[in-house]
Amino acid sequence: MGKSVKKVGYDRATVSCGILHVGVGNFHRAHEEFYTNELLEADPSQRNWGICGAMMLPQDGALYEKLKSQEGVYTVTVCGRDGKDSCFEIGSLANLVWTGENPGAILDRIADPDIKIISMTITEGGYNIDKASGEFNLENEAVKRDLANPSSPVTVFGYVAEGLRRRRDAGSGAVTMLTCDNLQHNGDTARKAFMTFFKAQDPELAEWAEENITFPNSMVDRITPATLPADVERLNKMNGTDDKAPVYCEDFIQWVVEDKFANGRPEWEKVGVDFTDDVTAYENMKLSLLNASHTLLSYPSFLSGYRKVDDAMHDRRIAKFVCDFMDIDITPYVPAPGNINLDKYKQTLIERFGNRSVSDQVARLCYDGLAKFPVYVTPNLSKMVRDNKDFTRVAYLLAAYRHYLKYHRDDNGEEFKVDEPWMNPADEALINSDNPLDFLALSAFAGANLRESPAFVDKYLHMVEAIRDNGAMPTLETII
Repeated sequence: MGKSVKKVGYDRATVSCGILHVGVGNFHRAHEEFYTNELLEADPSQRNWGICGAMMLPQDGALYEKLKSQEGVYTVTVCGRDGKDSCFEIGSLANLVWTGENPGAILDRIADPDIKIISMTITEGGYNIDKASGEFNLENEAVKRDLANPSSPVTVFGYVAEGLRRRRDAGSGAVTMLTCDNLQHNGDTARKAFMTFFKAQDPELAEWAEENITFPNSMVDRITPATLPADVERLNKMNGTDDKAPVYCEDFIQWVVEDKFANGRPEWEKVGVDFTDDVTAYENMKLSLLNASHTLLSYPSFLSGYRKVDDAMHDRRIAKFVCDFMDIDITPYVPAPGNINLDKYKQTLIERFGNRSVSDQVARLCYDGLAKFPVYVTPNLSKMVRDNKDFTRVAYLLAAYRHYLKYHRDDNGEEFKVDEPWMNPADEALINSDNPLDFLALSAFAGANLRESPAFVDKYLHMVEAIRDNGAMPTLETII
């Protein structure tokens, strides 16, 4: 017998879409959709804030068909750190559009006066910011194609630009672009990306956008693993459901948003969202402690043979490695925001990482390191180089990352594939080089000046040699 599921408690026919969300992935469905579903339950006056999911990638088709067959309804299983799980039916995804079926539908939605917010989860790398210059890359082939063909876009930038032109011409009013991706100052990054594209393609649109669009910064947090086929079967059996697109996540959830909306917003504060004038300290805390620690534990754990995060975190060696990193290397650079107790926050992180019910995949944390390092690790690493700190743990991390990218084999001799969607030929050449110093010129470390620090270089070269000769875990044992 499955456990009881908390069903949608409102009439979905009374819900209209006030938000268009680009990128209907697992995290979005466990986070913004979850909060919005709670709000629609709590306050009938908020039912003009349903979400229309916009799916733009060819590979989105499979999920689109599954969700469409369920009229956008799906389940989220919240996995408690105490081993007790709860299941919620989510009804806030009130409509779905996919470019593979109808490209014009997204453009129509952007132009729709009912849509007041365009939110997005397009991944850290999806903003097309060059890691070395920090500027939007206008030489990207898909971007160049959209600049030349405004009416038939293929990128998110092209779609939004064409949709906004229609919105402006229809007099549909101002709109907020709310990014929910893990980036420091994510709203500022979105603003730079989209406004650079608008200026290059259509200066008149850019001028309109300056007056009619806001880009709030936000900090998002909820560990949400990929849902594998075995998980679908497990979750349905556990919950007594028949959901083609279930999601599972941890019990912790947080969303801090800069209250800078151009045309109204949901009253998300009624369901636990924090609105503030400045999210900087919250962003810095979360990215520097949670996300950086995820990256820190990922490559050593994977090379040591671990495939589940909770299994890795129940290895006292890895747990101590992560704790030392947070306490010694990162805490000096993280002022606690608001009334948050940083020691309690860090302890909660350790509990979250070790949550047996979530059992996140180490491979998910390893994925797309070239986009993650510049956001999570390099900023504080640059400060450590400036201050000539102890480089033991971060040098080991970079050596482990190089070993992971270069050799594709773990301590047990098991081969694996590397998934780095933003890998370019220059990075590939640096990884393949037999001189480990070349790796420090990787685009992911731009601005850290690693090769200019003799102390870092010495420690890093020692770690490269030790991991190659002895393995990732035996080397880790020498530094804890």
